[in-house]
Amino acid sequence: MGITIQNPPQKNPSPDPEVELNGKQMSFLEHLEELRVRLLRSIYSVIVTTGICFWKHLAIYNYMAKPLTDTLSALHLPAKLVYTNPVDPFNLYIKLSIMGGIFLASPYILLQLWMFISPGLYRHEKKYVWPFVLLTSGLFMSGGFFAYKLALPKVFHFLLEFASQFTPMVTVNEYWDLAITLIVSVGLVFELPVVILLLSIFGIVTPKFLLKNYRYAVLLTAVVALGIVPSNDMASIFVVWIPLVGLYFISIGLSWLVYWKKNRKSKDAEA
Repeated sequence: MGITIQNPPQKNPSPDPEVELNGKQMSFLEHLEELRVRLLRSIYSVIVTTGICFWKHLAIYNYMAKPLTDTLSALHLPAKLVYTNPVDPFNLYIKLSIMGGIFLASPYILLQLWMFISPGLYRHEKKYVWPFVLLTSGLFMSGGFFAYKLALPKVFHFLLEFASQFTPMVTVNEYWDLAITLIVSVGLVFELPVVILLLSIFGIVTPKFLLKNYRYAVLLTAVVALGIVPSNDMASIFVVWIPLVGLYFISIGLSWLVYWKKNRKSKDAEA
């Protein structure tokens, strides 16, 4: 009685040499371990950058308070913020240091995120790591700086001038909550080109679709601007809204580049 032994199937039947997971398939526990390492590295980076920011907490506070203090001075009002609890200034410096640390560490955190998902990507997709990190962190910081430099002064000037019959007594916590909400919100909204770029890479949206529905996008960005700006001042709303519309049309250009490159590759493959 003869026994026929068949050849075992290949571990990677795909003919594409670019399909690789660092030479092996990772198990669920290995994924958890990789996630733990990336999270710890991100946390350590925030701790280090937070310590650096706390070392310079007075300079950071003076810089962050400048939009309001300059507006108070311009309106001939006392330019110092107040506090109602003795621990409020210390708590504020801690919050400022943590947020500043997150801002400083954001490129490294994004790099860790990319390194976590990169084992599941093709080799040609991994080359986008640095453009992804630089574009994402750059847009977020640009949005935060835009809010700090243009949106906050406009908002404060309108609010303080509108209430000119009263004497303002702005506490450090109230100012910080308002300022950081606006800065982070605008920073996140400035990630719109990255979102549309990823949607275009995965084929979910096309430049034709984006251009066809630009009216809805303009309306949606107006609603977002109304939600971000904590006042009814049209000048402040327009300061936030117009750049969002510009970012949308920049996103259409990025989407067009993605599909142009896809079409070019498909033509080269057919040739």
